[in-house]
Amino acid sequence: MPAKIRLQRFGKKGRPFYHIVIADGRAPRDGRSIEKLGTYDPLTNPATIELDFEKALHWIQVGAQPTDTVRAILSYKGVLYKNHLAKGVLKGALTEEQAEVKFNEWLADKEARINAKKSGLAANARDEKKSRVEAEAKVNEARLNEINKRKAEELAAIEAKAAEAAAEKAAKEAAEAPVAEVSEEAPEAPATEETKDETAE
Repeated sequence: MPAKIRLQRFGKKGRPFYHIVIADGRAPRDGRSIEKLGTYDPLTNPATIELDFEKALHWIQVGAQPTDTVRAILSYKGVLYKNHLAKGVLKGALTEEQAEVKFNEWLADKEARINAKKSGLAANARDEKKSRVEAEAKVNEARLNEINKRKAEELAAIEAKAAEAAAEKAAKEAAEAPVAEVSEEAPEAPATEETKDETAE
């Protein structure tokens, strides 16, 4: 049975991390391997792939069969395209230089697309963070307005109670104050003897 290029799982539960290995097709998934070609971390965006390009190309050329996931990884890294160009060179369809030019063009285009994706993800992350901060600021402002409104209502209630208490105190003091007696008119003084004599004449 031919050798297979497959993933060998490592990492914690829920946090997978894989080694890309050459293994006997009859060996269990996480069993013994012949050679390690690289690593694959699917948790990052885009996925982090470390691959020994020349070794992977050699094993593809000698007939190692990749699993579906590894085939996608090798295609992503350009190993399968390089193998395709190498077959074209062997058949005489193109020269070594032409194959190298084609591969370098493909590699440059691939790098540009990867960088565009990374910058797009970074821009989306910035926009998302900005919108989240703005939403949080709005929530905080609404909460602050609500607190200020409650404080104003409580202050108004305290002032109203103070004014009511002052009015009650003033009314109570006015009710307890003694009412001043109205003084009676003084009696007329008795007529003197001289006035009596004058009247008698």
